[in-house]
Amino acid sequence: MPTFSYVARTRAGTRQKGTASAETRQALMQTLQRRGLTPDEIKEQQGAGVFAALKSGKKSAKVKATEVMIFTRQLSTIVNAGLPLLQGLDILAEQTDDARFAKVIRDIGQGVEAGETFSEALKNYPRVFSGLYVSMVRAGEASGDLDGVLNQLADYMEAMADLRRRIRSAMTYPVVAFSMILLIAAGLIIWVVPQFAEIFANFDQQLPGPTLALIAVSEILRSWQALFGVAGAAAVVVAVRFYRETEHGRYNIDALMLRLPVFGKLLRKVAISRFTRTLSTLTRSGVAILSALEIAERTAGNEVYAKVIREAGDCVRNGETLAAPLARSAEFPSMVTRMIGVGEKTGALETMLHKISTFYDSEVKATVDGLTSLIEPILILLMGVVVGSIVVALFLPILQLSSLV
Repeated sequence: MPTFSYVARTRAGTRQKGTASAETRQALMQTLQRRGLTPDEIKEQQGAGVFAALKSGKKSAKVKATEVMIFTRQLSTIVNAGLPLLQGLDILAEQTDDARFAKVIRDIGQGVEAGETFSEALKNYPRVFSGLYVSMVRAGEASGDLDGVLNQLADYMEAMADLRRRIRSAMTYPVVAFSMILLIAAGLIIWVVPQFAEIFANFDQQLPGPTLALIAVSEILRSWQALFGVAGAAAVVVAVRFYRETEHGRYNIDALMLRLPVFGKLLRKVAISRFTRTLSTLTRSGVAILSALEIAERTAGNEVYAKVIREAGDCVRNGETLAAPLARSAEFPSMVTRMIGVGEKTGALETMLHKISTFYDSEVKATVDGLTSLIEPILILLMGVVVGSIVVALFLPILQLSSLV
């Protein structure tokens, strides 16, 4: 369960600060109002729950998303077949190959047997079952359609897993290929160039500029001075990581990522697809729109879009439509906001959101395929330029000498 810091006013008008745990920001707001406090500001604490996780063996369990997805699909089938929930949990605990996950399932079964609802038992394992998962199960329990909600959850998790695979395929290939280019260039400069430098030392004439520059780079990489470069690069990486841990830093870095020439458009499409699919899945299962927006904010994956969703939730709470604040943000295309507006007017919001997410899923796939086909020849060209430049710089003195003979 996330922890929030808040600033609120008492009935006398005095300001009061504090921290509290709640499932969503809306739930905390309602709790504060029942205590006679008017909340002015509520922020989720990043990294909160780490110490709690260390104190609780339950919360320290970490399970692969694939295991949870398979568990959800199988449990949906078992419940739909008419078997009792406890019996289904026992069956799945025996079938799973992950010992940690099997223990989690057994503990959940014990909690349900002791009188907890299924959603309450799941809430004890926030690192295994997300807030979205727990909220949807709670909605399924309230509506009496637990198997249908579990099936929707499994579909959602499969779609998100497919989206992550596409993003990884788009990012992994260029990173690996570029790393190979750097390693090849470094190998040539560190081991091959010095051998040529020994030969060039016997030349009586001035070496060409590119050759001198290449030899100088080789000497730097082979000396202790290279450690300064490595230390500087490591310091930059650490500084960026620390900066990203701050709220301001996360927002600025995510905003910068969205402005990247090629990958920025891909990240925007991914964020919109994730938001609309999450909101569609939650509203279809019966979760209230404000709670759904709270959960969608936490699963946005980008601070720029998380801020827009948070502000949209505040506007909806004040009586506005969802489409209006999203349109004002300029982060969502007009097609998206108009379709959401039509969905709100016709009472088919979840259907419109599902259509938007399906469309953007196909856009992400097309963009990833296009990037892969575009990046491959660019990297091959880059490798040719780098290696070719080194070879030319090495052979320039020899060609120059042969012209004088």
